[in-house]
Amino acid sequence: MKYVSTRGQAPELGFEGAMLAGLARDGGLYVPAVVPQMSQADIAALAGLSYEQAAFRVMRPFVDLPDDVFEGLIAKAYAGFGHSARAPLVQLDSGHFLLELFHGPTLAFKDFAMQLIGQLFQEAMARKGERITIVGATSGDTGSAAIEAFRGLDAVDVFILFPHGRVSEVQRRQMTTPTEANVHALAMDGDFDDCQAAVKAMFNDFAFRDAVGLTAINSINWARVLAQVVYFFTAAVALGAPHRSVSFTVPTGNFGDIFAGYIARSMGLPIERLVVATNRNDILHRTLATGEHRKEGVSPTISPSMDIQVSSNFERALFDAYGRDGGAVRQLMAELGQGGFTVSQGALQALRETFASGRASEEETSATIRAIQAATGEVLCPHSAVGVKVAREHMHRPTPMITLATAHPAKFPDAVEAATGQRPPLPIRMADLYDRPERMTRVANDLGQIQTLMRERTRQ
Repeated sequence: MKYVSTRGQAPELGFEGAMLAGLARDGGLYVPAVVPQMSQADIAALAGLSYEQAAFRVMRPFVDLPDDVFEGLIAKAYAGFGHSARAPLVQLDSGHFLLELFHGPTLAFKDFAMQLIGQLFQEAMARKGERITIVGATSGDTGSAAIEAFRGLDAVDVFILFPHGRVSEVQRRQMTTPTEANVHALAMDGDFDDCQAAVKAMFNDFAFRDAVGLTAINSINWARVLAQVVYFFTAAVALGAPHRSVSFTVPTGNFGDIFAGYIARSMGLPIERLVVATNRNDILHRTLATGEHRKEGVSPTISPSMDIQVSSNFERALFDAYGRDGGAVRQLMAELGQGGFTVSQGALQALRETFASGRASEEETSATIRAIQAATGEVLCPHSAVGVKVAREHMHRPTPMITLATAHPAKFPDAVEAATGQRPPLPIRMADLYDRPERMTRVANDLGQIQTLMRERTRQ
């Protein structure tokens, strides 16, 4: 399996090379040169398997590891999850199901990818005898999941940039309370897009990138997307695929999770519609509605992990929509740097054939949390509530709708309490989180200062 850049000017790489590179040297994102197919028989055969067994079958065509090694890494990745099904389905209403993705160690869907990436990186570095520096930008959940996956590893330093004052207290504490010396939580002045821009700039500074052995674990990393493909298959098969089509609604800001659904569909999973659910930072919804992809600034919301205007993974979708024309994507990304671009009619039609979209206001998000708890007893985090609200507007019976529940409600207790009057408790294993001392570094939105700090702290 070879991987190519969305901008068409970087060398093809194998799986491990693409994973360790993170961002391609031409600034693009790696995608498979050809998406492997699963037959109806292959998909049907996933029924009744454990999550780990299904994960091996779905991901195996994409990787270049020996089977026994890959199976072992998958087993280690999911051993610490708090539910034996790993990603259980809960029925909310007739034809509407919630896919609970918050049973991992940091209570968010990012654990599915990050726990596996931690194992993959550790195996690769041990085999190569090398060190790497991981850098990531987070609007909340990616950072805590990355730190949990990599903390204490001998061959890795982890630097996570998060927007100061714009993540929930639980998200912040999950990043700032680990005591391992290889963990560095950097509270940056600005918003998530500023953090993400700093990370991309580091990767485009090749001298710095090579000097510290830089690699990325944001959803720009192909391995992140690949790990998330699995639960689209397990959920769909549980509801009758491949003999029955399903639809998914995905609350998303950076387009990574829903792009994983797109890959599952491209592999042969019968997904009727992928619905993009946004909060008031609705650039993805506006793009699909109008064809205009233009930044309007980030507004803080009660669903902060979606407070994004530069959706990195949308580039991957554009690459396919433009017929895999790297030159066209380079032009679009240059225009985005100046504020935005217009999607061509043909590309917009291609996107609309797969994706639908909707948005939820703050009031609608709170109302959905309240209504779902009253009707079902299920308590939603605000991101999941955005998904449920939008999903209800896009249901087409008899096709079942699966909404992704991306985080545990206790990660956003203030928003849940404001909506329901009840403060959701943390799981027992995390009950002392508020008592642990915090350790973080406040940094300015200054690339040079951040790079200097990283040079000083890396153990190359």
